[in-house]
Amino acid sequence: MKVVVQRSKYSKVEVNNKLINEISSGMVILVGFTEGDDDAKILKMVKKIVNLRIFDDENGVMNKSILDVGGKILSISQFTLYGDTSKGNRPSYVKALNGNLAIKLYEKFNEELNKYVQTLPGIFGADMQVSILNDGPVTIVMEV
Repeated sequence: MKVVVQRSKYSKVEVNNKLINEISSGMVILVGFTEGDDDAKILKMVKKIVNLRIFDDENGVMNKSILDVGGKILSISQFTLYGDTSKGNRPSYVKALNGNLAIKLYEKFNEELNKYVQTLPGIFGADMQVSILNDGPVTIVMEV
C-alpha cells in the first residue's frame, strides 16, 4: 500500500462537474494498493496516518495530529501511485492491484479511518477532478 498524505486548507473531489465531497481543513490522502496488501497493512497504515504529527502547535511546530486538530480526511483512490517508469516513458501499472480487489481494500481503508476521523471518499475508478489547497505545502509519502 502506498499513500500520499497532504495537509490541506480546502479540498474537493468532483466527477462530471458534480461535487462528490469536500473538506475545509485536514488531510487529503491519495491511496494505491498492490499485491499482498491486506487488512493488517490497512490497520497499520491507518494508525500511522491518524497519529502523523504534521499540524502546527501553538508555537508553529508540526507537533499535532489530525486527531488533535479535529480535521477531516478526503480519501482518493489512485492506482497511478504504482506507475513504474523505470523502463521508457510510459508508466507500467502492473504493480497496481486489480480494481475488483482494490475496491474492497479501499472501502476497508476508509471504514477504518472513519473510526478515528470523518473520512469522505472519492468515487473508486471514476475520472475524478481533485482540487487540493495544500497547506505548507506539507506532503508525506508513506508505504507499508
